[in-house]
Amino acid sequence: MSSNVKHPKHYNTGKIEVIDAIEEWNMGFCGGNVIKYVARHKHKGRPIEDLEKAKWYLERLIQQYKQENRIESTDK
Repeated sequence: MSSNVKHPKHYNTGKIEVIDAIEEWNMGFCGGNVIKYVARHKHKGRPIEDLEKAKWYLERLIQQYKQENRIESTDK
């Protein structure tokens, strides 16, 4: 399998591979995609598109939390 499949450059620009962080932090599908698209937005050549994708997944994740009544209490 090629390095473009196993370890794409746009996910390996620092010391931590994006998938390792996503798995370690148990981000789930939507949260993981937010991290993925934000992490690669400067490295794949379409920064606005990647940030729009991250935004789409973040908005979906927020809706999931709201639907599951997992909204944080603002009363403290």
